[in-house]
Amino acid sequence: MSYSAFQHDENDMNELINAYQNLKIGKSHYYLDEDSFEKIIQFYDEKENLKEALTASEIGLEQFPYSAQLMIKKADILVALQKFEEALSVIELAELYDKNDLDIYVLKIEIYLAMEKQDEATGIFLEAINQLTGEDKVDFLMEVADVFDDYEEFEKVFDCLKLTVEESPTNEEALYKICFWTDFTGRFEESINIHNAIIDEHPYNEIAWFNLAAAYQGLKLYEKAIDAYQYAVVINEKFDYAYRNMGDAYLRLRKYKEAIEVLEKVSELSMPEDVIFEAIGHCHQRLGNNTQARGFYKKASHLNPEDSKLYYKIAVTYMAENHWQNAIKYLEDAMSIHNYSVEYNLAMGECKMHLNQFKDACFFFGKIVSKRSKNIQGWEALIRCLFKAGHYKESYEQCILAIQLLGEKPLLLYYSSALLNALGKTKQALITLESALRSNSKLLKKMLDLSPEILRNPLYVDLIGHYKKTNNKKK
Repeated sequence: MSYSAFQHDENDMNELINAYQNLKIGKSHYYLDEDSFEKIIQFYDEKENLKEALTASEIGLEQFPYSAQLMIKKADILVALQKFEEALSVIELAELYDKNDLDIYVLKIEIYLAMEKQDEATGIFLEAINQLTGEDKVDFLMEVADVFDDYEEFEKVFDCLKLTVEESPTNEEALYKICFWTDFTGRFEESINIHNAIIDEHPYNEIAWFNLAAAYQGLKLYEKAIDAYQYAVVINEKFDYAYRNMGDAYLRLRKYKEAIEVLEKVSELSMPEDVIFEAIGHCHQRLGNNTQARGFYKKASHLNPEDSKLYYKIAVTYMAENHWQNAIKYLEDAMSIHNYSVEYNLAMGECKMHLNQFKDACFFFGKIVSKRSKNIQGWEALIRCLFKAGHYKESYEQCILAIQLLGEKPLLLYYSSALLNALGKTKQALITLESALRSNSKLLKKMLDLSPEILRNPLYVDLIGHYKKTNNKKK
């Protein structure tokens, strides 16, 4: 609408309101027709002046006592005012004058739902869909779907949309909505049947192909989802949402090269998005392309500088390359946003430890155990850091404290054994090692990573060898 047309409409509305106000106080004999009253009621309704909207509907009905449209408007206002019994009386009167008006069905359903009379609402719904046909039926179903949504009757929303696409298989609004509600209600199998039927009749409908793919994706049938998305993009090569979802399906299948290809297509077709750049970065990182991954994470962080996770992911790519100082720079950025993140503090501590800055490393690991005393990762890192710094006594004390808090976790038993050995308490160390081996032999590698010199001690070697031999016989 042009500015002049808008101005004209606004002036007309102002004239209508002035005429109505004069009529209301008896100052004018200006004639207002039914349509004018509808506009006036709508005007006050949109201004959220429900009291005046109700007054306008009552004055209008004094002028036009048989107007079903004004009765419907009045009933709608009464619903908004939560006067449901009165609204029902008005809408039933309107039904006597215009039984076929769609709004009567919709309002009656809304009133019954508001009164918690679901059976009556269902009865009106079934009556309407049995009587209405064609466009009227489609319009009714789309309107009543919104009503069911308002009253959290979510399964019925899906039912309405299902009936709509059965009646009008190429209705784009209904097709877009049913995709969302399929995911929301989890009715994926039904959606597959619905959209296969549509595709049989309309094989070049890209939205139906997209919805079919999304339903397969909801069932984690990613290969089938990808096939359906590919049909959608063949029909419409600029269907960016199909490429986007296809990228997610490839990610789920760990087909990172294919995911990169379709996600880059999304970047070509739509505005730059941090989530797309982040996803591409993730694929490169999984492929071991840390430089490329870092580039996309940086692009994402420029678009969303408040997302601390992006700085962390950049840091991880540097850590993979042993570039500890560069990693620290980005971890500082991440921690300036979320200072107490376990992940960020662990990573910062690891960087400091690799730079032999053990005091700083212990500070970051200590932050974790002080805030998250049940987090075994923090304890494991702190014990390991103190051990590598040569503080065996302090490390053992922290290990005992962790065992008191978390119980005799196998990892803590292995570390305790290594520490007892370092403190010269060989007998106790061997007893502890035996308990650890019985609990979880797979974690032995963790102890050997911490203290590989243990394998130079024949007592340790004999115990480990004996356990493995005994365990193999049992198998």
